[in-house]
Amino acid sequence: MSQDRPGVQGGAMDSILAQWRRERPDLDTSVMAVCGDLWRAADRVRDGVSANLAADELDLAGFDVLLTLRRQGEGRALSPSELAQDMMISTSAMTNRLDRLQKRGLIERQADPEDRRALRIVLTATGFALADRIVVSHVATEERLVSALSPDERAQLRQLLAKIG
Repeated sequence: MSQDRPGVQGGAMDSILAQWRRERPDLDTSVMAVCGDLWRAADRVRDGVSANLAADELDLAGFDVLLTLRRQGEGRALSPSELAQDMMISTSAMTNRLDRLQKRGLIERQADPEDRRALRIVLTATGFALADRIVVSHVATEERLVSALSPDERAQLRQLLAKIG
């Protein structure tokens, strides 16, 4: 096990880095450990959040739409392009997400009162209730996933990730 990187992953990564040092001593492969740790942490968080959503038959994409609409406030609507912009995805990726959620009765597409050619997306009462309920378990899940970090460490991690994000 690594002195500076506790846990099984650190030991495995130390072995990988030692192999690269042997095979390519001309390269500083330490960045592989940083990126590998980031990928594993991201996978762990994604898996934990996905598991939390499974009981409600939601995927991360649908969950993102529901929570984006929910944080706008009850009865508030966004256009598909506003929704995509807020979620940092393309508008083409939005259509399938909205179709799936509409089939489940979680969102409605409504005509924009200011431009009848445009649509507004709003949560149905069922969608609002689901989003309101699931955000509680989502926060608890994320809290569990980062519980090993102190408040100061969490702030430091955010600052560090912002530098590369």
